[in-house]
Amino acid sequence: MPPRRRLTPADRRAQLLAVGARLFAAHPYADVLMEEVADQAGVSRALLYRHFPTKHALFAAIYQQAADRLLAETRFDPTQSLVEQLTQGMDVHLDYFVANRNAVLTANRVLAGDPVIQTIMTNELDALRARLLAGLPLTDDGAREAVSGVLKSWLVFVQVLCVDWLTHETCTRAQLRDVCIGAALGALRPLLAEDPAPDWPREGG
Repeated sequence: MPPRRRLTPADRRAQLLAVGARLFAAHPYADVLMEEVADQAGVSRALLYRHFPTKHALFAAIYQQAADRLLAETRFDPTQSLVEQLTQGMDVHLDYFVANRNAVLTANRVLAGDPVIQTIMTNELDALRARLLAGLPLTDDGAREAVSGVLKSWLVFVQVLCVDWLTHETCTRAQLRDVCIGAALGALRPLLAEDPAPDWPREGG
């Protein structure tokens, strides 16, 4: 066990989250033991359990932190084209998915249906949808409602497709990203007054 350092409660919690995130990224959920988290953090199990009473509570806090970071890093800059915005958002999420494959599979497979984890994911998808919706040129409430429904379904499609890809990489990462972007454009085009990406698909794509 590394030597224990005196930290403020907030710093100790951050340290435990960092150690836990590293272990959940490296190992399947069932293989991560709270004893190992405590050992790698250099704290007693009693102290770990004071911050996180269960492994589920620790994982949920880690996944909430990840969702918050992904939202912060997904810019959806309105000065960029829709394709550029979607590309940036997909790359941010795919970077996380690839680096944290086990954690993503835990949230979407092992803990599928868990209300706490599902709420975290639903809230992130709703926030992404609201930000995408705000940047689209919509002229009336009817169009906004229709586009909102399409974006909600598209985000779920992307989530399912990416999780399946992590399990069986049936295409390249670039192909996966372009499939997701193309699906969004194809679904949105009939609902928008102007084509949001007249040059898509890319030449040779």
